[in-house]
Amino acid sequence: MAKLTKKQKDALSKFDVNNSYTLADASSLIKDITYTKFDASVDIDVRLGVDPKKADQMVRGIVTLPHGTGKDVRVLVLCTPDKAQGAIDAGAEYVGLDDYIQKIEGGWLDVDVIITMPTVMAKVGKLGKILGPRNLMPNPKAGTVTLDVAKAVKDVKAGKIDFKVDKFGIVHTSVGKVSFTPEMILENANEVLQVLSKLKPASAKGTYVRSITLSSTMSPGITIDKSSVAGL
Repeated sequence: MAKLTKKQKDALSKFDVNNSYTLADASSLIKDITYTKFDASVDIDVRLGVDPKKADQMVRGIVTLPHGTGKDVRVLVLCTPDKAQGAIDAGAEYVGLDDYIQKIEGGWLDVDVIITMPTVMAKVGKLGKILGPRNLMPNPKAGTVTLDVAKAVKDVKAGKIDFKVDKFGIVHTSVGKVSFTPEMILENANEVLQVLSKLKPASAKGTYVRSITLSSTMSPGITIDKSSVAGL
């Protein structure tokens, strides 16, 4: 077993890894057990009682975090010229079509979100093998394939994120930064959990939300008491 650093020992001394905490307490505690010199991300991991191999149990959704993610999201809009100025005015860092498709084919991927239009998906679809593994492929269910690209850009910049269950049945997503107040972390995390609760597949049997963990970059995970979250 790897030897714990002094900071890791300090973090572990501030809470009991064998206990579960209310979401409110964890949202405050996460700030006390994070020692990174940068503004670490705060993440939530939710283990679901679903089988992602079954199409009718693939959980995917969209949530707009009340306080945003705290990240500077870099947006690329692949659109026709008539939509370009609207995307730029909405705050997109990169706007174009064929030129950016060529850049991506050449290895450029310096973006966090890609938004496009249904009318150009034939071109964008060819990038599937590149964008898919990096979770950058635009998807109508995520709101990133739309005719109103300007609105999509504004939504993303305001804190709209999409998530999906991984092959292990876990949803992992960011709910803010350590610099956020405990109340901001709590409200963002609760919003994710409320949206998740509404996405329970009809075919999923047994316990839907099996466990919830809150953590930050390089911090230990804090187990959340599910009973402290209304609606679960």
